[in-house]
Order: sequence, then structure tokens, then C-alpha cells
Amino acid sequence: MAGNLSPIDTAKFVAAKRSVDFIEDKMRVGLGTGSTAAWMVRALGERVREEGLSIMGVPTSRRTAELAAQVGIHVVSLDEARWLDITIDGTDEFDSELNLIKGGGGAHLQEKIVATASDTMVVIADPSKRVEHLGAFPLPVEVIPFGWQTTKAL
Repeated sequence: MAGNLSPIDTAKFVAAKRSVDFIEDKMRVGLGTGSTAAWMVRALGERVREEGLSIMGVPTSRRTAELAAQVGIHVVSLDEARWLDITIDGTDEFDSELNLIKGGGGAHLQEKIVATASDTMVVIADPSKRVEHLGAFPLPVEVIPFGWQTTKAL
């Protein structure tokens, strides 16, 4: 599959394939959102189909939930899973000290909650995401209904 891809997509594909090596049978897995995470979901679906892995996938977005279901991953909510063994997700950018910014794909809050519920967090990225200083990518800001008027008044 990697032969027909651009160099960036090839790097995403390779990173995604490697990341799913961390997944073992019976795990509860957080599934990130974004283009690199989509490669990971496809690779994990391949393992589910070929190896018969029995896992629970907790997606961080509707888009990821739909893709996971399409590739054969058993999708559950975080409330159903209660806790996660591992979450695998991409990043918007990272620096040489492995500081990173996430959430630009629109699932910032869900990604944070799922990552916090996980024993292990694996972040996958291609070389185009490496920056000298964080801030090359727009910083995601989340706004939730709870307390928004009070926050605005501050």
C-alpha cells in the first residue's frame, strides 16, 4: 500500500503500522482523530481482521468512530470502557524535546479526556510535524457550554 503514497503519507502509514504493534488482545484502546490517526485505525482494523484481536476501541470523534466500525473494530463509549490500556493519536506539531500541540483536528476536549483515561499514550507523527519552536500550527482553544458566560466575564 505504501508504494502509491506521497512521502508524507508514506511516513504516516509507516508510523501508524508501527504504533499498532503496541496493541494486544483484549485491550481497551483510545482511537485518536486526524489524518495520521486514520492510518492507525486502518492498520489496527487490519490486525483485528487478520489476527482475530478482540479489542474495544474508544474513538475521539464521530469520524474516527465511523472509520473504526468500517474496518471491523468494536467501538464503545468511554463510559462503557471505563478506563483504557492505551491511546494512540497523532499530533499537530512537536519540537526536539518532544513537547507537542494536539487538538487542531477539532476533537481537542475528547482527545484530552480519552488520553487522561489511558494507562499509556502513544503519539505518532511524521517528520513534517517537527518544528523548531511550538506555535507553527494554530493553537486549539476549546469552549464548552459549562461556565462559558462566567469565563467570558473574567
